[in-house]
Amino acid sequence: QVQLVEFGGRLVQAGGSLRLSCAVSGFTMDKYRMAWFRQAPGREREFVAGINWSGSLTYYRTSVKGRFTISRDDAKNLVYLQMNSLKPADTAVYYCAATSGFAYIKNMGEYNFWGLGTQVTVSS
Repeated sequence: QVQLVEFGGRLVQAGGSLRLSCAVSGFTMDKYRMAWFRQAPGREREFVAGINWSGSLTYYRTSVKGRFTISRDDAKNLVYLQMNSLKPADTAVYYCAATSGFAYIKNMGEYNFWGLGTQVTVSS
């Protein structure tokens, strides 16, 4: 059974840091590109960060470049999102996702598997 379980979300003050983790089971992670998406209340889900199979390539939305870092540990079946210099605009539910495809990594429709999300709230 495929499972992606996110954890690490919580309330944090602006300027603070958080590390989200995604525990993967039920499939061979090294055959999948991984990503983090987020969805704020009243807004569409959006791409945040992605990483290729080997971890050699990473992708970020413009608003988080230089502040967020995605990484993966296939031996532990974990994906991470290190978030620094957090802003109230980063408040959202953060989702982990996996795609076996080769298309545009920022395209939400390309993803096979999704977690249920973890809430990140940044107070001003």
